[in-house]
Amino acid sequence: MGSEQVSVAPRPRYQLLDILRGLAILAMIVFHIAWDLFYFGYSNVDVTSELGWVIFQKAILTSFLLLVGAGLMLAHGSGIRWTRFWRRFAFLVLAALLVTAGTYIQFPDFFVFFGVLHAIALFSLIGLAFLRLPPWLTAAAGVVAIAANFAYSNPVFSSRELGWIGFWPSSPPTSDVVPIFPWLGVVLLGIAGMKLVLASPLAGGLAAFSSNEPAARGLAFVGRWSLLIYLLHQPLLIGGFDLLQMVQPPAVMPAVESVSDGFVRTCRQSCEATGATAEYCTRYCACALEQVDKADMWDTVSASDPTAEQLAGLNSVAKLCTAMVQNPPAP
Repeated sequence: MGSEQVSVAPRPRYQLLDILRGLAILAMIVFHIAWDLFYFGYSNVDVTSELGWVIFQKAILTSFLLLVGAGLMLAHGSGIRWTRFWRRFAFLVLAALLVTAGTYIQFPDFFVFFGVLHAIALFSLIGLAFLRLPPWLTAAAGVVAIAANFAYSNPVFSSRELGWIGFWPSSPPTSDVVPIFPWLGVVLLGIAGMKLVLASPLAGGLAAFSSNEPAARGLAFVGRWSLLIYLLHQPLLIGGFDLLQMVQPPAVMPAVESVSDGFVRTCRQSCEATGATAEYCTRYCACALEQVDKADMWDTVSASDPTAEQLAGLNSVAKLCTAMVQNPPAP
């Protein structure tokens, strides 16, 4: 066999999937506009912490990755077209590296080291191993990948070096990260779901679906060029906001979070993620703030790769505050 399986017939274009991709990329543009408005000071709505916006962002990412799995199954389920696959894989890797380079220039402290494109490239490669498996087994693997991330966490995965894996209690320093756990599981569910569709009477309807409505055709066009639009839209938006700042400086500037406020916020998020009550976490984090400030451990707290000595100091604070909260001194 050569690198290309010539016996595999080219697959038709599925307009419905292109429409769904178009909707997803337009939703992502809306989210990024809101993010840029906050970043450039034209809005005081922080979309990275506002619950509604966070849910919206997760829903967009989920839809993208489900479509990645579905598209992978459609393109290669009956036989892997290796030439086509490697060509697209190389383009994704190049695009991901451009995103990393661009965000490092724009946001050096929070550059994207494993974002959406990095994830899609890796997940597509891993997904090939599941294309010929029974759909129930692929779906089970997807559920396990998602559940594992909620069942286990360790602060060691909050570093850039390991953050791409997942399992972190708090996000590593980056403006966008799509770790293997849980998000690979979503791609696997997309593969399993499309495999079930192709084996059902719905397959004919999916292939036959076609609409000449202007909205549908427009969305399908956007969906066909979703990767290029993804690459270009944010640089164009940022350039537009840079020009806007020259003409109309922002009237609303987001409040600058103090180091101590940021520490308490992150501490409470990590604490509540363990299942502890809000009251317990409030008391625990107040204790931790006092101890960190008293010992002047701010360099340790902000270190992306703390030393063994620094980790020992943080563990001592954690043990002390846990004991103080669980066994408060008598009045």
